[in-house]
This record gives sequence, C-alpha cells and structure tokens, in this order.
Amino acid sequence: MRRFLTASAVLLLFFLATSCLTLLAQSDGAGGAPADPSTVVVSPNASKEEVQQLRDEVAAQQQTIEELKAMVEKLATQQGSGDPRVVNAAIIQQQPADEEPLDVAQKSAAKPGEFPLTSGWNGEHFFIRSPDGTFQIQPYGYVNGDYRAYRGDGAPPNTFLIRRARFGFQGNYGSHFQFALLTDAGSTSGSIVRDVYINVKVIPEFQFQAGQFKEPFAQEIAVGATNLDFVERGLQSLLYPGASSAYRSPGATIHGDIAGSKIQYWVGAFNGHGYVIPATTSEPEVIGRLRFYPWRSNKDSVLQGLAFGGAIAHGRTRGLSNDVTFNATMPDNSYVFFPTTSPASPSYSSFVVNGPTERYNGEFTYLKGPFALRGEYDTLSYARDGVGSLEFGGLAFLSAPEIRAKGWNIAATYLLTGEKRPENGVPRVKHPWLGPEGPGGGPHGWGAWEVGIRYSGVQVKEPGFSCSTCFTPGSIPTFNDHTDQFTFGLNWYPNYWVRYGTEFNIDRLKQPSMIGAPPQNYFVVLQRLQFRF
Repeated sequence: MRRFLTASAVLLLFFLATSCLTLLAQSDGAGGAPADPSTVVVSPNASKEEVQQLRDEVAAQQQTIEELKAMVEKLATQQGSGDPRVVNAAIIQQQPADEEPLDVAQKSAAKPGEFPLTSGWNGEHFFIRSPDGTFQIQPYGYVNGDYRAYRGDGAPPNTFLIRRARFGFQGNYGSHFQFALLTDAGSTSGSIVRDVYINVKVIPEFQFQAGQFKEPFAQEIAVGATNLDFVERGLQSLLYPGASSAYRSPGATIHGDIAGSKIQYWVGAFNGHGYVIPATTSEPEVIGRLRFYPWRSNKDSVLQGLAFGGAIAHGRTRGLSNDVTFNATMPDNSYVFFPTTSPASPSYSSFVVNGPTERYNGEFTYLKGPFALRGEYDTLSYARDGVGSLEFGGLAFLSAPEIRAKGWNIAATYLLTGEKRPENGVPRVKHPWLGPEGPGGGPHGWGAWEVGIRYSGVQVKEPGFSCSTCFTPGSIPTFNDHTDQFTFGLNWYPNYWVRYGTEFNIDRLKQPSMIGAPPQNYFVVLQRLQFRF
C-alpha cells in the first residue's frame, strides 16, 4: 500500500510539473526548456509594466518547478534500495526477490501446474485440462438416426426416428475422482437426464459411485449404446432393471477390479423405478454382480478372451403405488407380446404387482481377434401379495401366483476387414473412408465391415385366479406368452466415429398380440446412422 501511495504521489507531481513546463513553453513560444527571466523576448509594443509582470510570472514558474523536482527526489530517496527510475513519465520498480512477477506468462512458467489450462484432442475426445492432468473435462455425445420399415398385420408405419441425441461431459478431479453428466435431447417423455454421477476411486479394488447411472445387472447393460453389435439389444433386455428408462436409476454402488481386472464386482442399491423417480418402498433394489476373466493375462492362451459371470437383484414393489409388470414392447417396436403399460397406448392392460421382485442373470463373452461370441440368460419374478382388491371389480385381498419370465440371447459377429473386436468399444478402423484417421488407422480405404447373427427370445407366464365367493365375483385370466427373434446384421464403420448399421429381423409372435394382431411373423428392417464425438 505504501508503494502504491508513493507511486501515485510521484505520478501526480510529474503531471503537475509537466503541465507547468507546457504552460511555460507556451508562454515563451518555444518547444524546449524555459529561458532565464532576464532573456525573455517580448513584443516591442509592450510597456515596461507588462514586461516586468511577465518576467515575475516566469520566475515564479521556475521556482515552482524547482520545488516539485526536490519533492520528487525526496520521495524517491525514501524508497530505499528499490532504485526507481523515471521512464516516459512512469515509475519502473525493481521486483523484490520474494515476490512473483505480475506477468501472466512468467507466472505460468514459475508454476506450470496452476495455469493456463491446456486443450486439445486425445485421439477420441476433445479435452480441457490442467498441464499436470489434475483436472480434466471432456465433452462427448452421440446421435442415432434411424429408419424403420415393417411388414405385418398391425405393425407400425415405416418411419424416420431420432433414437438418441445425447450430449454431456466427463472428466476427473485428480486421480481419485471421476464424474459424468449425460443428457438426451431426443427424449420424448420424462427427464432428459441420463447419467449424473461421481465415482471415487480409492484404489482399483475399491471404488464408490453415486448418482444416477445404469444398474449393473447384465453384460448388455454394460455395453454403451454406441458399441452395440446390433441396432437394438436382444429380447432378454426387456427383463433388465429399469428397461423402460434406459436401464438407469438413482442409487449408489461399490465396485472394483481385482487381480489386474481378472475379477470385477459390483454391489449396489437403487430406487429401481427409472429416471430421477423416488422409491415407492423403504426397501431399495439391491444388485450384486461378478464377472471373471481367468485367462486375461495369458497372451498365448486360446481362452484369453473368455469372460463369464452372473448377477442377482432383489427389490420390492408396492401395488398401492401403481407398480406394474415390465414393458413388453419389442425393442424394434413391432408389437406388444404381453399385457403391459405403454406410453403410446395407455389402454393396454397390465398386472398390478406387490411384494418381492427377484432377478437372476448368467452371461459369457468370448473374443478372439475379429470374432466375438456373446450369450446370456435372465429370469424375473414378481410377487402379487394381496392384489385382489386392486384388480378390476375388486377380488378381496387375495394373493395371486407369481408372474415369472425368462429371456435368452446368443449372438456372434465377425469383422471382415480384420480389425480386433473390443469387448465394449468401437473397432479401430484400419483404413478409414472419407474421414480422419482414428486410433490405429492407416491409409484410407473402405472402412471396416462387420457381419452378425443373433437369436433371442422371451417368455412370460402369468397364472390367473378367480374368486367366486367375493362380494363381487370375478377372475383374472391366465397368460403364457412367448416370442423370439432372428437377426441378421451388417455394420459399416467409415471411420472411428461414424457407423452405419442395418439389420433384418424376423419377429415371431406366438400368441395374439396385445394390439389385436393374430400370431404371425413380422419382418422388420432397421437402419441406423450413428456419429459420436
């Protein structure tokens, strides 16, 4: 503060001195220093009194200048060893050794970990981060644009569709905290928030994640939407937790990688009712999952790419909160094979459930170069304790038999152009077409081509019951419906960030559909143009 006041006073004094010098020069009519009062040139027409008055004014100005110079020298002397110098009417103060330079570039050089932030491209995402990597944030997103064509009685019309339009950020605070935020602009109902969470990585073997994210129940849940082998997931995905809300729910989980990721585990608790929706009971949906890679580190073993595991989930539903059975609309939207709620047609019947809900999963994946083989089996059961009074007409407080469902999926893919198929990722295109080279890319060519085949199915049994002694006698019919699907797919990756996928589905409806269609085969062609960043 003292230096600031001193510098301000010096600047003020020099301003006054300069002003006086300017006035004096104007009075003398010269551009240099003022002359001695005795040598001042005056007009020959001036009187003696005017000449003397002018000389007195010049003498007074010179005295003022001398006083100002003395004050400046005195103030400069009081600064000690700073050695101030006057340059172009500005004070240049020598920087003390214990203070940092004020120049931003010099400050950055002195402490490179502070700023400026760096930005760039890491080969897959844009990023902004501190030079030491302590803080990093990456924008990312993807868009799925579909065209869907159907053939079959009661099938929906052919249509263009924006299946997903997601954008978000991911990043880290140091090496122990990761975060993500993902929204979906293509959402037509409910919340647009998909992921919002923070993951605390204490050590690889022990991590804690909380927020809203996918419930870790099965391998096709873990696969990101941009990395699916086919346009849509298999029919077994209808039985996943949160299937009607992109498999996401608010909750928390403990997870980790053991023995160099040969063992992975997840234990979590979730609301289990979809996006940002509170629980309807005080008992959360609890999920436990294990996945094993026994030969992961054995590069010479033919089983190096084999992984297998399973999961179990337990939750509770509440009939008074209108909890009902899962949404049984086919993933390609061709028909509804089992009574369920539907956003498009609220008149569809459904079954009220009340009590424990159990899910079980078994899975495997085998990867070998460009080849991938995946299989999965899932079961689901709903209790219906005391639901009679919640049915149409009221059937007292009778309990109905459990609703049981099972689903299966087996799929194989092969990259014709020889790229390696990752477990949860996009193939690194060797020869991109009309696009930038990605990770591992070489000269331009025709991109990467992949073929696939899949068989999946689902079956649901709902035992009915009746009550002839009720105040209002009635009954609930029995349903034992199942459907399956054959899929033939082709994927083309022009480059690492763009994918064109097309698949041909044969959907076999075994019992009359809830849309009133008789048992038959539906033929569906799905096409998807996907780009991500």
